[in-house]
Amino acid sequence: MRVYLPSTLPSLARAAAEGELGPAPLTGYAVTPALIEWYASGDTEELEYVALTEAARASLRMLAADRADGVVAAARRVVVAAEVPDDVLSMGADLEERARVRLAEAVPMAKVAAVHIDDTFAADDIEAAIAALPAADRGDDDARFTVDGAEAHELMWYATQEIPDLLA
Repeated sequence: MRVYLPSTLPSLARAAAEGELGPAPLTGYAVTPALIEWYASGDTEELEYVALTEAARASLRMLAADRADGVVAAARRVVVAAEVPDDVLSMGADLEERARVRLAEAVPMAKVAAVHIDDTFAADDIEAAIAALPAADRGDDDARFTVDGAEAHELMWYATQEIPDLLA
């Protein structure tokens, strides 16, 4: 199954150096039966875009957590698309997270199909979204609008052989 794994540039660098995304368990996003049922009119491409968008939201939170821990990380959301065997996945029943899956094993970099990353021109909006996350979580509508503004930027697609250049 194609799974979209939220990441950050430092996490991607670590995975590239170690040869795998991990450690397990990992949270990812995929076209699950619950997502298909909820989004009945969508085709596979639309459903994959929904899963990718959910992973990008999670990447924003990972980026904020990295920053809070003092990790220097560029203001770019990162999503790693990987092919994962169904038997290492579990799907929750949380209706708010219809696309969320848990992976019981680390994902070898050989299973990575592509990487999706914000272009550098999105940095100001990503920075604003990171700063607005705490207020958005408290229910501030203006802050939510700012966080949602990050989604106005489409993630760029990169082939796996481009990962070293992205990290340079």
